[in-house]
Amino acid sequence: MKILIITGQLAEPIIKEKIKNYKDHELYLKVMPIPIAAFITPKLIIYYMKQKNIIESINTDNTSPVDNIDMIITPGLMKQDTTEIQEKLNIPSYKGPTNAADINLTLDIVNTMKLSTSRPANILIRDKQYQEAMQIINNYQQGSEKINQLLEKESNILIKDCPLGQDFPMRILGEIANAPSLTEDRLIERVGYYIESGADMVDIGMHAGENNPAKAYEMVKIIKDNYDVPVSIDTLNPDEIKSGLNAECDLVLSLDHGNYSKVIDDVRDYNASCVILPTNYSKNYIPRIPIARVKSLEKLDKLCENIQTIADPLLDPINSFSLTDSIIACSLYRQRNPTKPLFFGVGNVSELLDADSNGVNAVLSGIGMEIGANILFTPEASLKTKNSIKELKTASNMMFIANIRKTIPKNLGINLIELKDEYDKDDIQIDTRDLPEIKAVADGKFIPDTKGSFKIIVKDNLINAVLYQNYEKTAVITATTARAIYEEILRRNLISRMEHAAYLGMELEKAEIALKLNKKYVQDFPIF
Repeated sequence: MKILIITGQLAEPIIKEKIKNYKDHELYLKVMPIPIAAFITPKLIIYYMKQKNIIESINTDNTSPVDNIDMIITPGLMKQDTTEIQEKLNIPSYKGPTNAADINLTLDIVNTMKLSTSRPANILIRDKQYQEAMQIINNYQQGSEKINQLLEKESNILIKDCPLGQDFPMRILGEIANAPSLTEDRLIERVGYYIESGADMVDIGMHAGENNPAKAYEMVKIIKDNYDVPVSIDTLNPDEIKSGLNAECDLVLSLDHGNYSKVIDDVRDYNASCVILPTNYSKNYIPRIPIARVKSLEKLDKLCENIQTIADPLLDPINSFSLTDSIIACSLYRQRNPTKPLFFGVGNVSELLDADSNGVNAVLSGIGMEIGANILFTPEASLKTKNSIKELKTASNMMFIANIRKTIPKNLGINLIELKDEYDKDDIQIDTRDLPEIKAVADGKFIPDTKGSFKIIVKDNLINAVLYQNYEKTAVITATTARAIYEEILRRNLISRMEHAAYLGMELEKAEIALKLNKKYVQDFPIF
């Protein structure tokens, strides 16, 4: 196919570098006499294409009349639709990528995917990848005939109405840590947040060393009465376990060699599933060697006859005993028990590591997928692990899609990239050698704005700009974006000084970044 690429002067070297060795199409390049590609218009393209009938290929030795071009690809940042170009030149014309560096990505799909006259190609490609990814995930949601067939296999089980096992994505169990300390409203709110974040099951984390059976019963009932979600009770206390079962919890977390005999009959009576541990905490026994953990789990599993068990070999925090050995224990258990459900306590690592949680969750989910884990468990007990449930849900879907497609978890249509970029950006260089250089100085001088001042706060998922006039609060402007707030300030004529406007723009943008990244925002202080 003969493809003509339109670009601006600044992006020209990037385009040429990217396509110089491209072989799948015969490529032509037209550089408009405008530095920035976003300023190119359809009328400008039409005018210049009519001025020159013969164009030269940049990856072959061929030339071609413009009339013989099969397709025109314009900059993705061009604001107008490309339909006018197609009508006037009688050549199919579509938008390319917003970043010149993505031109090869666009050229690779022109034979298999229809480009758009109005939407940039890179957005189309990623939308399609996302739709295909979600189609795979949706095929394994509850209720379909396919799911019922898969549940007949020994390696798959149902907890309430949540299918899990070797043929399903790893399910996310979100722990509400220190749940007995929460009010009823706060508990309901927390469960709603977990479900909205993607939790497949919700775990009530009891207080270790305490005995609150009445509270355990009450919390399970509250969640059951308000949400249709599998609920687990997280305790080793037999009284709390029994109360949770009386309230019809779906999963007991956990049984070990020290408590199982006191509750096993109740578990059978209520037909609940159980997470089993290789420990005996009543005797402070925790096996350290991987094979010891596995054999201890296998022994307890036999004692829990006629109960659906889920093995938890215990994922250790880094340098607390050994994360490596605990992963080996998980892998060894899976090798010896290929059809048994396997529990993977991701939060044991992420909560005890001072690192951003999304990368940690992604890597551990990948390890979980490789060893055949079925439940990924995490609380969100600290600020650094906020959004862990959402991150694990995304990571689980990524790993499931990669496993289905037999590929690495890259270019799937979904990702956990938040602070960095997946693709190269335009490396556009502007020559400043002949321009006068002005050294910027921040002198800290401040002249009060006679129309008032603003205190900016981020709370309740909103940016709040509180207006002070004569030292009194007079209004608050709220939005989720900096742009919405500063446009409202301008519409209402609430600002009179340029330096005040520049300052507000800087602070509002910081607030928006903090809001998006769940960072703490304090006016006049950096967020990183």
